[in-house]
Amino acid sequence: MDELSRRKALLSGGALSALGALGFTAPAHARKAWTWSAQGSVAGSGAGVDPRWMWDEEADPVVKGLLERGEVPRVNEILSTWTKNGQPLPDGLPNDLRDFIEHARQVPAWTDFDKLGQAYDFNERRGLYLGVLYGMASGMMSTVIPKEARAVYHSYGGANMKDRIAKTAKLGYDIGTHNSYSPDGEMAVTCVKTRLTHAGVRHLLPQSPHWNAAAPEDIPISQADIMVTWHSLATTVRQKLTEWEVPVAPEDSEAYLHSWQVTGHMLGVSDEYIPASWEEANNQAAQVLTPILAPTPEGVNLADILLDLGAPIDGALLSRPVLGAFTRYTLGDQIADWLSIPREPVWSPLLETLWRPFIIARETGLNFPGSQETYFLFDEFLRKAVLIYLNDGKPINIEIPTTNRPS
Repeated sequence: MDELSRRKALLSGGALSALGALGFTAPAHARKAWTWSAQGSVAGSGAGVDPRWMWDEEADPVVKGLLERGEVPRVNEILSTWTKNGQPLPDGLPNDLRDFIEHARQVPAWTDFDKLGQAYDFNERRGLYLGVLYGMASGMMSTVIPKEARAVYHSYGGANMKDRIAKTAKLGYDIGTHNSYSPDGEMAVTCVKTRLTHAGVRHLLPQSPHWNAAAPEDIPISQADIMVTWHSLATTVRQKLTEWEVPVAPEDSEAYLHSWQVTGHMLGVSDEYIPASWEEANNQAAQVLTPILAPTPEGVNLADILLDLGAPIDGALLSRPVLGAFTRYTLGDQIADWLSIPREPVWSPLLETLWRPFIIARETGLNFPGSQETYFLFDEFLRKAVLIYLNDGKPINIEIPTTNRPS
């Protein structure tokens, strides 16, 4: 039996957790070598196992049990009342889930709350750029990350992209709050619920004949896949700020990185895969993100949906051209062409001509007393408005899926 068939057999037999060990035995021809050194990670060392063969050994068996016991709907209802990091867990949770959450909600010992505070201050001053980049760079880039595009499209969230984006946007919002990982914040909750969602998708997607027919892997959302998404967010944003010549002080840059380092850990990534510096992040991204970007039918479909998010407001007459022009401006012609996004005759030249001067003017404004607070209030209004619109004014609650994309 070849390696692919053996792993398929293990998966169909319910031995998901056993697959982690295959990282040590998979033949060399089945995968490219993992060359990024763990010495460049926040851990400073590691076993060097290829993260493409590592998943979430803590969350996966717990969620697998919940799904097989039919407990997920009840668990989702109970967890909807758990919203704050330091809030006691509600009664009625299965013991294995309760034990997992109590452990998973703890920030790593190396968390520096002073740096997290600095990261919030950075977000106050540069929130507009971060919001634009999370949406137009990171969000649209996700559609040309083949594994991510297929996983999103064929999972339950792919059938309701507005809801799916709202839950992703909550993570992007929560990481930028002043109390993100404090007891009265929500980021730890968001990360733990996201881990549970990922575990549900890992269990369910391999049961989808549509995903199986399109995906080269047997199990979605490996540790490598999470780091690819991490780079499409943190590393891409940092690179774009540099490209746009936005002044970023060293302490701001380090603090912003730290907020994403903690988040990577809280999403279940082993510390040996989380870069310790932006130099290491760029090196890792050059191996795991840049070379794998490519169009897929699923990604083109998702991108088309994203561009039409404003349709309920303006029939997509203005919003779609603006979003398309921003995508082309931030990600470049090749990715825009992959996604069949045309060059806009009005908005593309305007962005190319006026975006950099706008940044200069905005940065100049930061020198005036009270400007930081004014900018923050404006940016916060926009962020809240987007979240309210995406979830139709209802609280955003991240849930464990119980099925794949209805089709």
